[in-house]
Amino acid sequence: MNFVEELKWRGMIHDMMPGTEEVLQKRMTSAYVGIDPTADSLHIGHLVGVMMLKHFQRAGHRPIALVGGATGMIGDPSMKSQERNLLDENTLRKNQEGIKVQLAKFLDFDSDQPNKAILVNNYDWTKDYSFLHFIRDIGKYITVNYMMSKDSVKKRLSSESSEGMSFTEFSYQLLQGYDYLFLYENYDCRLQMGGSDQWGNITTGTELIRKKLNGEAFALTCPLITKADGGKFGKTESGNVWLDRRYTSPYKFYQFWLNVRDLDAEKYIKIFTALDKDEIDGLIAEQQAAPHLRPLQKRLAKEVTVMVHSLEDYETAVEASNILFGNSTSETLKKLDEATLLDVFSGVEQYEIVQSELAEGIKAVDLLVEKAPVFPSKSEMRKLVQSGGVSINKEKLTAPDALIDSNYLLGGKYLLVQKGKKNYFLLIAK
Repeated sequence: MNFVEELKWRGMIHDMMPGTEEVLQKRMTSAYVGIDPTADSLHIGHLVGVMMLKHFQRAGHRPIALVGGATGMIGDPSMKSQERNLLDENTLRKNQEGIKVQLAKFLDFDSDQPNKAILVNNYDWTKDYSFLHFIRDIGKYITVNYMMSKDSVKKRLSSESSEGMSFTEFSYQLLQGYDYLFLYENYDCRLQMGGSDQWGNITTGTELIRKKLNGEAFALTCPLITKADGGKFGKTESGNVWLDRRYTSPYKFYQFWLNVRDLDAEKYIKIFTALDKDEIDGLIAEQQAAPHLRPLQKRLAKEVTVMVHSLEDYETAVEASNILFGNSTSETLKKLDEATLLDVFSGVEQYEIVQSELAEGIKAVDLLVEKAPVFPSKSEMRKLVQSGGVSINKEKLTAPDALIDSNYLLGGKYLLVQKGKKNYFLLIAK
């Protein structure tokens, strides 16, 4: 597989230094992508770089994932309007461990293949490097004029909302350049990849390698991902969409991809999956023929959810979605864990009821009128029950005076009431 050709048809190349494709065709090459360990989980904004590494390994080359333990202590000024908080070493190490577990779902770190992936942390080669040695050995090769010409620096200094740039942040591109130099010398790394906002930092590295070692190194960036409406990719009302289920449940993760717009789905399925061109072209044709069936979104959501979480998590997410929008059963409802249940019904009305009152049972009509005002009157409730329009935990309520007791509680805590076809209420026993 030709790596550059693969990225081109997927729409994943923004800038590329001349000669990059040629050097990749000559022999197995190593390339790296830097990841800031600002949290113990990646979010979907990181996935573009991770997928670049995945395709790189599929093409027979060796991917290097660099966790920026040192650079993460400073903070990249690119696309930032102000300096961010610095992280301590213990936090950075914890974050690195969380990130490695996630990367292992995309990259092969453990096989005996010559192109197995490598995880490195730039803190390991930076922590004992004295400031004097750094400015003598590295700083003298890159002029201030060169550093000032970078867009990330110019934009920050010219911005009216900016408070300027500290020397700490100004030195960031030198540190990233040194990373590239170190990997070039110690891991035979000839290519650095990243988002288009990283072009300035990456080319500082190629310049340093050229001047200090008379070596030839290359750069390749992908476009920054946007939504069709111009909004920021990967952001929801509740913040980032994380890869760790502690921060974004598999259900919410699945729903994010399932609900992207048609134009975005056509772009994202090329970037965030490893499906081949023929299969993607077939899905695009299906979408154009029957857009209401949304085959692109469904396949995109499946591929990414299975890759990040598991097939079981994907199937659970589909079943959970059917509770609201399909003809699911009470058995499906009872299988949901508490977090997924609350995610599915986060937008419905919720009422608290007293758990001890369920011990001996309460008539359904009293529960849904007096204890929780699902119905304004008992007569209205009785009328809808008689017409088969009330369900509790996805089972039709056949009599308004039926006793509802603690055995009905989902997870010992919840009751799901359905009024008509689309109105749900979640009763929480406390």
